[in-house]
Formats: sequence, structure tokens, C-alpha cells
Amino acid sequence: MNNQHDAEDLASLSSVRQAHEHGDQTQITPAPASDDATPQQQPIAIISDIHGNLEALSVVMEEIRRRNIKNICCLGDVIGYGPNPLECLDTVIENCEFTIMGNHDFAIFYEPFNFNTAAENAAYWTRQQFESDPDRTRRNRRWRYLGGMQTRMMHERFMAVHGSPRRPINEYIFPDDIYSASQKIALIFERVSHLCFVGHTHVPGVFVAQPDFYSPDDLNNRYDITEEKAVINVGSVGQPRDHDPRSSFVILHPGHVEFIRLAYDINTTVDKVRSIDALDNFLGQRLLEGA
Repeated sequence: MNNQHDAEDLASLSSVRQAHEHGDQTQITPAPASDDATPQQQPIAIISDIHGNLEALSVVMEEIRRRNIKNICCLGDVIGYGPNPLECLDTVIENCEFTIMGNHDFAIFYEPFNFNTAAENAAYWTRQQFESDPDRTRRNRRWRYLGGMQTRMMHERFMAVHGSPRRPINEYIFPDDIYSASQKIALIFERVSHLCFVGHTHVPGVFVAQPDFYSPDDLNNRYDITEEKAVINVGSVGQPRDHDPRSSFVILHPGHVEFIRLAYDINTTVDKVRSIDALDNFLGQRLLEGA
């Protein structure tokens, strides 16, 4: 942090950091719904990797509201790369049941780790946006939320992490790992009891223990839940990398997972990125390509 935080701000940040470092797993049960459905029957929207893309997040939130889904979980990387980190975090704070800490969230609260130059510069710019808000109450609310993010959540219906059950913040699980890193997949599945939802790679799909991987297209956008263990990547709201530029998220229904893609105003986001000197133009261009 920099010197513009006063002693009270720094004491607050210290307390949430200590809480994060001493308790990285939380058991959570959904809040009762307003209708007669039991928690096991309620649909849950699971989003991830927003990356400061407000246009994408707004479209996703509107679709969730249209479907009258009350429970929303976020698997992290709310910020980093994109031009609207504060607005995106505020939206998540107001709407999500919980948010997992991703590697970009970690980078803003602590320090960037193993980032390329564009990602590191974006992280420092994002931190500056947090610190420069003149409203101390709003500023501290964001820092507390960011510092309070857990690295994994044990929901009564699933496990949630950003990267992998083995290394929840930083480990990638790529589709090609089923061929090139089968032992890695086996070790990951040793930590999965049934369903585990992840993000991080920005590539949606379902891993099973054989090992195998199924894209949403392979599944006709629906994965039927059985007793089989599955690691389900929900894709990215704000920076898809599966060569489809539309936002990606999933809805957990009773008995199945639905993969959803939504178009949004990419050009507005790209123009915002280009207008900010600290953000590499590539971070906007890649949105057009979904790569």
C-alpha cells in the first residue's frame, strides 16, 4: 500500500490479511430463498474471471436477473487487465454470495506473482484506482472485501476454487493436460469429492477422472450430473480465451450444469482499454478475438 492510507486504513488492511492467512477455507450453506424451493433445488449462477470488464459483467448480471436467479457465486479474478475494476468489484460485492480469491485479486492485495509485463502493469494501475478513491468508507469496503476472499469454498453442493483444488490460486488445468499431464489430473481428482467448479484458464468445459475433457459444444451446453467426479470450468465473463469472444458462465441446476454464452459491447471495452496508457492495447484486442 502507499502512504496515502492513514493509520486506521492500514490497521484495517492488516486485520483482514491476518484473517485471510489463518483461514483459507469456509463452509457455506445457501441463504433461504423467497420461494418454496429447497437449497438443493435452487439454481445457482457461477461466474468467474470478470477482469474489470463492466460491459461483459452487466450483460451477464442482466441475464441472471432475467432468469430470476437469486444465488450467485464468483470464482475470482474480478479485477486485473480491464478498465473498470472498481465498478466490477462493487457489483460483485452487492450481488454475490461469495467470491473466491483469484491470482489477480491476490496481486492487487499483495503483489503480482509470475505476471508478464502487461499483466503486472495492469495490476499496479488497478491498485492505483483502489487507492485513489477519495471516499475512505468506499475505499476500505473494497479493500476489506478483497482481503476477505477465501482461497476455496466448500458449498453444500460443490467445492469452489479459482485455479485447482490442489493449488487454488495459481494452478491451471488445461484441456491438453488430459494427454500431457495425466498424473497431475489424477492428483487433482484425489482432492475432489464430487463437483468442483474452477476458472483461471478462461476455457469452459468439464474434466472427468478417466481423464477426459468435454467442451460445452461436445455437451450441447449441458452436463448431466451423476455420481461421477467432475471439475467444471465455468469460463470467463470478461476475457474468454476459447476463441469465442462472448461472455461465459454457468448455471447449476438440480441434476445438470448449463453453459451460457452472451454477446456484449466489446468495442466499448476495447476503446476504454486503449484510452488508458497503463493498459496494453493487446488487452483490448484479445477481447475481439476471444483469445
